[in-house]
Amino acid sequence: MRTPLLACGLVVLLGCNRETAPPPPATTATGSSAQPAESAKPATTAKPATEAAEVLVVGSAAPDFSVKAHDGTAIQPSALKGRPIVLYFYPRDETPGCTKEACAFRDAWKDFEPTKVVLVGISTDTNESHKKFAENRKLPFHLVSDADGSIAGAYGVPNNAGFLARHTIVIGADGNVKKIYRSVDVSKHAAEVLADVKS
Repeated sequence: MRTPLLACGLVVLLGCNRETAPPPPATTATGSSAQPAESAKPATTAKPATEAAEVLVVGSAAPDFSVKAHDGTAIQPSALKGRPIVLYFYPRDETPGCTKEACAFRDAWKDFEPTKVVLVGISTDTNESHKKFAENRKLPFHLVSDADGSIAGAYGVPNNAGFLARHTIVIGADGNVKKIYRSVDVSKHAAEVLADVKS
């Protein structure tokens, strides 16, 4: 009867021997133990995106950018101080709502022109697409390609898989944001924006 007990004891003993001991602490080149992982954390951490990003509000300086429009015109807000600027973001060239909005600005252009406003339509479409859109619809203002969405991002405009939300930013002649439209009714938007530019 002792043999089974002895066998069990050997199994337990061998089983214990199979357990591996925890690895020794890592050492540095000088032989000292490395510090625990927690103490290796940087002293400062980046702020969450919601805290780090500046929020665009009326009265704040318009974010600057430099780009060429479909017609070759250089567009840079900081270089256009002294003139009002309207940046209207839209999803896609030649789609029904975007065409209606663009044509409304076109049809009211005779009223916009005396204000010396720089009117800029912005989408992720290429400049080649913009050229065709402008030619087809006889658009007298500038269209800009924001292929990577960086301009939209600077102005707080959502980019959904390459389709920018329909937002409009009115910038005063002083270079500061005058009006922000986060919701746009294309049937009356041109008249709204004209009133903002004239005021």
